[in-house]
Amino acid sequence: MSLPTRELDKTGVKIPIVGFGCMGLSEFYGPADENESIQVLKRSLELGCNFWDTADIYGRNGANEILLSKVLKERRDEVFLCTKFGIVRGDEGEFVELRGDREYVRQSCENSLKRLGISQIDLYYLHRMLPKTPIEETVAAMAELVKEGK
Repeated sequence: MSLPTRELDKTGVKIPIVGFGCMGLSEFYGPADENESIQVLKRSLELGCNFWDTADIYGRNGANEILLSKVLKERRDEVFLCTKFGIVRGDEGEFVELRGDREYVRQSCENSLKRLGISQIDLYYLHRMLPKTPIEETVAAMAELVKEGK
């Protein structure tokens, strides 16, 4: 099965018009069974929904990205993967602050790559606008990551 697609800006990359938001597989809507969540991810691919969206804050300590890695290790070439950065959580899972400074962008990307078990993120973007950090600094850090193939 396949879903209708659209070109992602002028990249030539085609993605489904419907994506799968993975947040609920790790928290926010009550407990989730890991095996069940993995089956949901695999079924989304069977149905042609290979545009997955996650973030480093979904689940404690990046649990959502770790969950996705369990499917990505076998099916990375089938998934267009998006993950986000910019919201910092504390040790107890509380939301602490928003960050978009160069050092944080780079470290967040490295952490996401490690948790996801991949070498490149298809779409990496800022979760929230940041009042303290000039957007030019955040975008420059993201551009560096693109040049490095991350």
